[in-house]
Amino acid sequence: MPFAAFAGRRRVPPPINEPTCAYAPGAPERAALKARLDAMAGETIDMPLIIGGADVRTGTTAPSVMPHDHAHVLGRYHTAAEAHVRQAIDAAGRAHAEWSAWSFEDRAAVILKAAELLATTWRDTINGATMLGQSKTAYQAEIDAACELIDFWRFNARYAQELLDEQPLSDHTMWNQLEYRPLEGFVYAVTPFNFTSIAGNLPTAPALMGNTVVWKPAASAMYSAYYLMRLYEAAGMPPGVINMIAGDPVMISNVLLSHRDLAGVHFTGSTAVFNAMWKTIGASMAGYRSYPRIVGETGGKDFILAHPSAEVDALAVAIVRGGFEFQGQKCSAASRVYLPSSLWPRVRDRVVGMMDDIRMGDVRDFRNFMGAVIDRRAFDKIGGYLEHARTHAKVVAGGTIDDSQGYFIGPTLLEAPRADYRSMCEEIFGPVVTAFVYDDARWEEMLAVVDATSPYALTGAVFARDRRAIVQGLSALRYAAGNFYVNDKPTGAVVGQQPFGGARASGTNDKAGSKLNLVRWISPRTVKENFNPPRDYRYPFMNEA
Repeated sequence: MPFAAFAGRRRVPPPINEPTCAYAPGAPERAALKARLDAMAGETIDMPLIIGGADVRTGTTAPSVMPHDHAHVLGRYHTAAEAHVRQAIDAAGRAHAEWSAWSFEDRAAVILKAAELLATTWRDTINGATMLGQSKTAYQAEIDAACELIDFWRFNARYAQELLDEQPLSDHTMWNQLEYRPLEGFVYAVTPFNFTSIAGNLPTAPALMGNTVVWKPAASAMYSAYYLMRLYEAAGMPPGVINMIAGDPVMISNVLLSHRDLAGVHFTGSTAVFNAMWKTIGASMAGYRSYPRIVGETGGKDFILAHPSAEVDALAVAIVRGGFEFQGQKCSAASRVYLPSSLWPRVRDRVVGMMDDIRMGDVRDFRNFMGAVIDRRAFDKIGGYLEHARTHAKVVAGGTIDDSQGYFIGPTLLEAPRADYRSMCEEIFGPVVTAFVYDDARWEEMLAVVDATSPYALTGAVFARDRRAIVQGLSALRYAAGNFYVNDKPTGAVVGQQPFGGARASGTNDKAGSKLNLVRWISPRTVKENFNPPRDYRYPFMNEA
């Protein structure tokens, strides 16, 4: 007799946000992380595709390198041909029958086990892979690859349980139930390079709800992705629940998006790629078994708007942390700043003073605040914006670039000649903050400018001590940001505290790390059981008076 026959109503452990390790001098976690970094940097690993729980080596490989030391190869990952993509679809299909039949509690146990492993014995490995492969500092890796991912897994289990507890009304004559079925088919998960937590959450959130997944990590984050797959194996995830493939993204997407069993897409990446995927899905609707669920978080052009009453020091720190942490490679990074002329000189000088103090280099040197941008393509793109600014705007501070050893771009503060200058409107995804200085009397006008300047609506912040200005900002910018901050930088959303996602060109706003996201990965079935069914077709109104 199965265990479930004896189990009571099981409850997942109550989640709390994972405490952040400080890695301060003398702390044991600092020494342990440094030792793991040295060990990982001293080896070159082979990273196969993982399909149906099996390592698949295609013989066609590409290197994973350190962005801050691009001659240092961490490993080589195998790339897929079309046949391997179809193999991954088949593996997901075979795994679906068993995995979807598991109880929620048993699926949650795998995810919660992964969270506990990451919080303990796997923490240094996943953090180390993120540092070496994505050039994150110890702190940036810790809040991403450890804490946020642990939070995703623990809070998702609780949110899923709350969702299952939502049941329709019944009475003594009938029992009405909602069965929360997984989608019919596979989910295609596409993840970016910049957050290991996103790389972990996008495949596992649908998996928690009973789905099986074909996962394509970013090519520039295959190193940490490979270790995540090994972590899932250690947590007891059955073969084929998550299948990791790599290679030509156009070919992979063409195969997956044209398959009749595509049940959903869980995406984080560029707006242009997401739009193209949506268009392909729309054109392929006649060939699908079901309407695919499309969930995406895309670009951002995130703002800080300062009122004349704003507090200078808090504003300046928000610009530096929001704009330059992890080299500005966050979809939520502060990128455009609107400052009143009365505050500009003091804010500028405070920001420049902090920029002069910032150290940049190899992230294994814990004194560094910044590492390198992710790859040559990013380096060249950001450099192009800086070159344009040298003749069309004002470089207030920074603007240095050096690719001799790593892809290093120094923190840069620009002053725009007008509110619609190029770097005030376009997503740069680098350590570049552009300020537009406005006349204090134009505060209300600037609210409209901020709202209309960018097609994106991901994050934004208003700084003011005047409460009336805060109320105006909350109202006028209601649709300008899915995550809105008052007197705080527009980055750093925490699972369970600030569900993350934006609208307009920033995505479908399904709020990763919340119940809203999990709803997208289920297909409910209503079941009515009648305890006293009628035995006569006639109704009372049909009787004679």
